[in-house]
Amino acid sequence: MQTTEARFTASEADTGSRVDTFVQARDPSFSRSRAAALAREGRVTVNGRPVKPSAAVRGGDVVVVVVPPPSPLDLAPQDIPVGIVYEDDQLIVVDKPAGLTVHPAPGHRDGTLVNALLALVPDLPGIGGVERPGIVHRLDKDTSGLIVVAKTDAAHRSLSRQMKERSVHKSYVALTTGTVRKTEGEVDAPIGRHPKQRKKMAVVEGGRAALTHYQVVERFDGPHGRFTLVEAHPVTGRTHQIRVHLTAIGHPLVGDPVYGRRSPLVPRHFLHAARLEIAMPPAETERKTFESPLPDDLSDALSELRRA
Repeated sequence: MQTTEARFTASEADTGSRVDTFVQARDPSFSRSRAAALAREGRVTVNGRPVKPSAAVRGGDVVVVVVPPPSPLDLAPQDIPVGIVYEDDQLIVVDKPAGLTVHPAPGHRDGTLVNALLALVPDLPGIGGVERPGIVHRLDKDTSGLIVVAKTDAAHRSLSRQMKERSVHKSYVALTTGTVRKTEGEVDAPIGRHPKQRKKMAVVEGGRAALTHYQVVERFDGPHGRFTLVEAHPVTGRTHQIRVHLTAIGHPLVGDPVYGRRSPLVPRHFLHAARLEIAMPPAETERKTFESPLPDDLSDALSELRRA
């Protein structure tokens, strides 16, 4: 595999953004940590000059990212239960359980989805760098559901472009606190790092554009309190987007300790990636929809509310 190059031109709206955040926003195949690592290696330039990950871009800046061939993978395959929903010679769609981190990080080299994938697909190439072979999108550790993983360079390019062009359709099932009055609606609000709590995201002025559509599926009002089951459709793919947007309209997820509070109904935040529709790479002449049923912990919570 050869070194590749990605080139982006910043708009006026990008002015002030960190270069690692800017690269992640322009190409979903890069995580922010991956972009930052490449910058520290001198592989990210702005107008021809190497920059640090924290360097701010301005409108008109030309940002170039030089991506080296993947390094030999030093991660161990692990037999971690992960459901395979679909597989062909280009990609694999898996059903990620809650509690499983998607890719390794410093100090967390095993017990991840990548380790599980290496056991399922031993010849999985190190696409996008050794830390996350084939991963083109992510789910939070405690979010369950569907993830598509590329098995070839062609599939990786195709899926990354579809993510960037917002032609991948994703549907999530979420249980919120309180009664969502509107039967359907949207949250169109920019998301960025929380100004004071750096491990959280928030709706902030100058954040990245973010849009979520939602429909109410069922409302509950009983001894456990008031809750609303919604189907959420994120058009963009910002970190914690659904969690942040539902919190912004006054309805944080049930069981979310970061944006709301823990709940006796469910051991984690109630969010499940239930449906995923993509154009099948590399030809993209056929669209397929994949589905994942609610896992037991979430379906049990709903059963409890319906009995009450």
